[in-house]
Amino acid sequence: MVVMAASRLHLHPQSFLVHGSTLRAAARKDLAVPPPDSGLLFREKLLYLSSLNVDPQKALRENPDFRSYPLSVLHSVEDCLSSFGLPRSSLGRILDMYPQLLTSDPYSDLYPVFDFLLNEVRLPFHDIQKSIVRCPRLLICSVPDQLRPTLSFLRSFGFDGPHAITCQTTVLLVSNVKLTLLPKIEYLQGLGFQYRDVVNMCIRSPGLLTFSIEKNYKPKVDYFLGEMKGDLEELKRFPQYFSFSLEGKIKPRHMQLVEHGLQLSLPEMLKISDGAFALKLMEMQLKMVGRLL
Repeated sequence: MVVMAASRLHLHPQSFLVHGSTLRAAARKDLAVPPPDSGLLFREKLLYLSSLNVDPQKALRENPDFRSYPLSVLHSVEDCLSSFGLPRSSLGRILDMYPQLLTSDPYSDLYPVFDFLLNEVRLPFHDIQKSIVRCPRLLICSVPDQLRPTLSFLRSFGFDGPHAITCQTTVLLVSNVKLTLLPKIEYLQGLGFQYRDVVNMCIRSPGLLTFSIEKNYKPKVDYFLGEMKGDLEELKRFPQYFSFSLEGKIKPRHMQLVEHGLQLSLPEMLKISDGAFALKLMEMQLKMVGRLL
């Protein structure tokens, strides 16, 4: 496993680029001479995609260059991703999501991302594949233009030290600071939370920086303040409220409580399973009846 050994030695992107020029030259050489049976070779590539559970039609539609690239380039991409622990099942799902990866150059496109995760984000090697499986979009992001500036912002925001970025929060790195992260932070401040409160809320519930303002925040805030007559202090204590489905869990459970004249805190209402909630409701009703007797 040469690539794995290179990763453990903490090589930097520049060291990959030298080898990348050799790979690109080989690819150009393959393309310069028409294969003896291009139809048969093309069929081999389609069969290869099918073996990975990648939709060939989608791949050709979204990455037409795939048609002219030799099969060896596809194999080099698979070898690169596999060397970082990605199972073949996940590999196929990722390549189907982002067909442009099929013709990427591992040395200039992929290894710099892995190097960044290892040496700048400082993820343990065994967490690299967890991070990629959770957020494949990392593989198509530019390190200097997207990942590094966002990491710098997140660290200054509070994701540092004991709250440093992990494989569970690397998804935040693909968000644009000005267009995605700052508007969410400003929206929460606009509700009345202090900046330090917003930082603490996001550290406790990092998903807050991924939720849509229009589709998540606004309807849930409106329901919480309007129908539930809630207090912002409770949202500050339980920011996970925004991670629950409004129609699937928040509304139905709140309406059941209102129907029976009962009250629960947000964590008590939302964190338990449907069965546990039904049991809790029954226990509260029995206690209420007992007090009336």
